[in-house]
Formats: sequence, structure tokens, C-alpha cells
Amino acid sequence: MYNGYGELRSDLESGKVSAVDTVKYYLSNIEKGKHLNAFLSVFELETLDKAKEVDKKIKNRTAGKLAGMVIAVKDVLSLKGKRLTCGSKILENFEALYTATAVQRLIDEDAIIIGKTNCDEFAMGSSNENSAYGVVKNPVDQTRVPGGSSGGSAVAVASDMCMVSLGTDTGGSIRQPAAFCGVVGLKPTYGRVSRYGLTAFASSFDTIGPFAKNTDDAARVLEVIAGWDENDSTCVKKEAENYSSALSNISEKEITIGIVDDLPSEGLQSEIKDSVNKIIDSLKSKGFKIKPVMLPNSKYSVQTYYILTTAEASSNLARYDGARYAVRSKNSNNVEDMYVNSRTEGFGTEVKRRIMLGTYVLSAGYYDAYYKKAQKVRRLIKEDFENAFKNVDLLITPTTPTTAFKIGEKTDDPLAMYLNDIFTTASNLSGNPAISIPIGKDNNGLPIGLQIIGKDFDEATVLKLGNYIMRNC
Repeated sequence: MYNGYGELRSDLESGKVSAVDTVKYYLSNIEKGKHLNAFLSVFELETLDKAKEVDKKIKNRTAGKLAGMVIAVKDVLSLKGKRLTCGSKILENFEALYTATAVQRLIDEDAIIIGKTNCDEFAMGSSNENSAYGVVKNPVDQTRVPGGSSGGSAVAVASDMCMVSLGTDTGGSIRQPAAFCGVVGLKPTYGRVSRYGLTAFASSFDTIGPFAKNTDDAARVLEVIAGWDENDSTCVKKEAENYSSALSNISEKEITIGIVDDLPSEGLQSEIKDSVNKIIDSLKSKGFKIKPVMLPNSKYSVQTYYILTTAEASSNLARYDGARYAVRSKNSNNVEDMYVNSRTEGFGTEVKRRIMLGTYVLSAGYYDAYYKKAQKVRRLIKEDFENAFKNVDLLITPTTPTTAFKIGEKTDDPLAMYLNDIFTTASNLSGNPAISIPIGKDNNGLPIGLQIIGKDFDEATVLKLGNYIMRNC
């Protein structure tokens, strides 16, 4: 319907189209795309009522920044009175008691929340095959995965079921599905967006960010959801910037781009490598300075990531025991049986695997050998980024080593699945902002993503280069 919110807003204000018409369009597309399994909940009546309110506000010139923008939200984010399943059976009928800060800020600016999207259980996965509510299918090729864990959010945007969606990124869970589905996916700096109301997987990694069809819509949403929140102790006291108005303000001669010399190349699909190199050559020809940089410890990022995140998951998921809320097993004779059976019946295979791994690395005999050592490596990875950014403004890498793989292809090989995160986990360990933008397709017509990583809290420059490449390269 629309390529961007700027065009929609103009038509809403002129009366050419209404918010009600917009919502009906997206509801129709959600119905047509049911087979993709992108949504777990759709708020049909509420969204139409909200759209009527927005139309009145637009007419009265009191509408917010995102009036009429239709947004879907990953089902790990709270929306008061709505189901919050996290893609898990253990939270099957749980209703959220409050609304996440990021979601509330969208609502306050008159965005319309159309529904909750499917995801890997508790955001643990790289393919969206781990949801208790079924596999999400890639709209480009329905025999393939959309990426994970925010696969439903990526598919919703790629299939035109909403204009923008929110996802979460713990190790690449926004950028990887964005690459697989051919859309823009932005992971802000850790601490830029409040995590209040986000169901925790790994608290020192989890980040909320937008999916969109273009950098302008992603920038507009970030402007609204970013900024300090007293409810989140990890949220940084930095004001959100006017990202969208500065998108085109980029000087080729003032930007230096780093190319990682020691990037892992084993298993990198040749078409992805060629596409990334073409972009680099194009940027060179347009006057950008290109410099080689080294990230010597990034080769340990996947191992470090899976030690630390499983440890945090083991701790965070201890609360789901059947005693206080969530599903309680009916096959229990005593309290210990209730705990064990509730968790055995409620959690899926991947979640159980990560809880057990995390409990293992935190155990008395292995804490120093694994968890403590991984924390030291995390610091070294952060220092690598700090050193690289002394000489360059941005880094460019592939987003993923391959394009979207077949459904079921890697489910029996967790190690192969984990290696899909080889280019994305480092910036979660370091906390740096990163974006994936579409840069073409492989020989099978599957989207290829390019990753741009920026300095801490410099989402503006990340978005600017992403916008420049999508328009000029």
C-alpha cells in the first residue's frame, strides 16, 4: 500500500485515505497470509476503534508523531490485558498485567498496535521453528525459515501485514530475520531503549528494535521508543535524537568505513560475499574512505555468547515453576513433582537445552572455567570494538553466513544452528548498535542482508549509511 510512513501521513492529513482504511488493508493482508503463521493474536475490533480515534485527532490536528502507523509487536513484550505467551506452552493463557514502556510510547504517539507476532520460545532460536504455536514460514519461499527469534515480526513487515513491527535482539534476533526476509532490522545500543515489559531471556544482552521496509520508518520508531525510563535500571540517561530528519545528511568524505580483515569466512555463501564486496566497491567509488580493521577476539563471540546467555536464561527462567503463575502440571503428588513436571511439560526442547547448559556453566565446579572466563572474553571483544572505532566510524559485514535455509534442515544439529549467529553475536556482547539492510538476492531469489555496526549510541550514523546504500548503491 505505502512504501513509507511519510507518504501515508501526508495522505491521512489530506483526507485521501483514513486510518480506518489503513487498518482494514492490513487486517485483510493478515487474513490472506494466515498460512505464514506470523501472528499469535490479532486485535481486529480494538484496532478499528483506535483508527477511528486517530482519524478524529488528525482532523483536529492533535495527532501524535506516528498517528495511523500500524505496528505489530513480538509476543515477548507486554500489552496490558492481552496474552503474553513468549511462544511457550508454559505461558499459554497468561495475560499481561501492564504494558511495556516501548509499546506504550508507540501508543502515546497514536500508533495502532494490530497484534502480537509469533517467535521462537522465549526468544531462543535462529529459525522460528521453536515456537510452541508452530513454525513461521518465510514469505519469499514458504519451504524456508524466516530467521529467528523475531521471525513473526520480520514476516509481518515483509508480507505487508503491518507497516512496522517491534522485535528483540539478543544475539541477532532482529538482524538475522531481517536479512532472511529482505527488510530493514535495527538493533539499538544496549540501554538506548527501555527493557521494562520485555520478558527476559538474557538481561545483559536483550534489546528492543524495529523492523521496517525502509530506514526512515525505522528511524521514526526509534525516535519514539528510545530514551531514559526510570523503570529500567539498565536504561541510559540519553535523550532520543531526531534520527529521521538527519537521514540524508551524510558526507561521503567525512565517513570512514571499516572492513573486518579477520572476519570468519568459513561457511560464508559466495553470493553473500560477492554482494557485500560490490557494496564496498560502490562506496569506494562514491568517495567513502575504506579501512581494514581487526577484531581479533570476535572469533570467540559465538562460544562466549552461548555460555553467557544460557547462564542468564537459566537464572531468568527459574521463575516459571507452576507455583506462582503460568501452566501448572496436573500430574503432581507433591511440590517437587509440581516444579519438575510443570517445567518438563511447559518448556520446549531448545529452552530446556539452554537452561541445562546455563545451569552447568554456573555450577560450582565449572563457574571459573566457563562463565568467569567468558565474561573476560566479553570484555576483550568490547575493547576490540573500541579500538576499531578509534580509526573508523562504522563497520560493514555480512549479516548472515547464508541465506534462508530450509525448514527442518538444522533442527537436529544445534551447533550448525548456533553458527548462523556468527556475524551478529559480537555486537550484542559489546552492546554496539547495528542494522541489517537488504542488498540483493542470491541465485534462488532469497534476500541477502548487509550489517552495519556503529559506535555506542551512534544509531544516527548507522541509519544514515543504511539509507545511503539502499538509495544509491
